[in-house]
Amino acid sequence: MMEFNPHSMPTKTGWIEVICGCMFSGKTEELIRRVRRAIIAKQNVKIFKPKIDNRYSANEIVSHSEQALPSQVVENVNEILEGAEDSYVIAIDEAQFFSNDLIDVCNKLADKGKRVIVAGLDQDYRGVPFEPMPNLLAVAEYITKTLAICVECGNPADKTQRKIHSGERVLVGAAESYEARCRKCHYIPDAE
Repeated sequence: MMEFNPHSMPTKTGWIEVICGCMFSGKTEELIRRVRRAIIAKQNVKIFKPKIDNRYSANEIVSHSEQALPSQVVENVNEILEGAEDSYVIAIDEAQFFSNDLIDVCNKLADKGKRVIVAGLDQDYRGVPFEPMPNLLAVAEYITKTLAICVECGNPADKTQRKIHSGERVLVGAAESYEARCRKCHYIPDAE
């Protein structure tokens, strides 16, 4: 993991930062931490979240530890491109809920000299790469992979264990539906 140091950050250019990991690994907390630092630095910030993610709030990004910041709710990625024009820092939470068009939007924003911070699940509940995250990881200048703690054995966890039966790839939920697991303790539940 590259530690963020203001002296090592690019100048006079844009870039993409991706924060990825399993559920309960602190992705949104890290996104909020970076956004708060940008706000302290008096940078113009815009935060976006997908409409489908209404678990904790309709109009805020919220971490599982209840940290929150106001955000703009969008249905498609083109709204991000339009809504970010006057901002220098663009933060996007729950990227796995967006289409693969998010990659093009992030690249366009970075090409315009903007700092783009994206957080999302890198794997689905089966351990399969969760689009659009793999391609965002490939084009990002900075990548942070967060780990949780396995609820079964206490090892570092990078898998999201689905606790309820459903074959749907996208199932919005929190602790009632998911928990963090390590490679050894993770299994794919039977779909009903």
